[in-house]
Amino acid sequence: MLIGNLTRDPELRYTPQGTAVCSFGLATNRSWMPSDATERREETEFHRIVAWNKLAELCSQLLTKGRKVYIEGRLQTRSWETPDGEKRQSTEIVAEDMVILDSRKAQEERVGDTQESSEVKVVKEVTKESKEEEDSSAESKEDKQSLRSEELKEEEKKSKKEDKQSLRSEELKEKKDEEKSKEKEKDKQDDEIDIDDIPF
Repeated sequence: MLIGNLTRDPELRYTPQGTAVCSFGLATNRSWMPSDATERREETEFHRIVAWNKLAELCSQLLTKGRKVYIEGRLQTRSWETPDGEKRQSTEIVAEDMVILDSRKAQEERVGDTQESSEVKVVKEVTKESKEEEDSSAESKEDKQSLRSEELKEEEKKSKKEDKQSLRSEELKEKKDEEKSKEKEKDKQDDEIDIDDIPF
């Protein structure tokens, strides 16, 4: 029976016959106070855990690195020979029961904070883009208004100029008409001179 924390994420595989097998590392800590010392000592042991069948699939789905679990099982020692001819031996624990001891709330809160941070970042970027578009639209609107104002001013100047030309033209016409009228009046007066008034 062991209580410890996972040192790595579980690794799920399947045998050629389709049997699920999951392996992961577990670290157990032990602390004690030696009789000849004033400080407590700590010792860490690392274990290889192997689970089979349905338990293997559950471990793969529920466990992650750092989670605290209770493992109950049996010891199994395997021996093999390397291609170089060296003999190797490994002792592992075949899990028969597994209980999760820590709460996943803290982990979910961390994940939630990360997601919230990402969402806030996205919202800020969208807000920034929206603000830039609004600013650009406002600038474009101001430019259009300024351009329209300039066009109106030009049209007003042109209209005033045309009005002045028209007024000048009218004055010239009136002046010419007046001169013509005077000439006609003079001609008429000349025609009305009595012949007796002409000295010979």
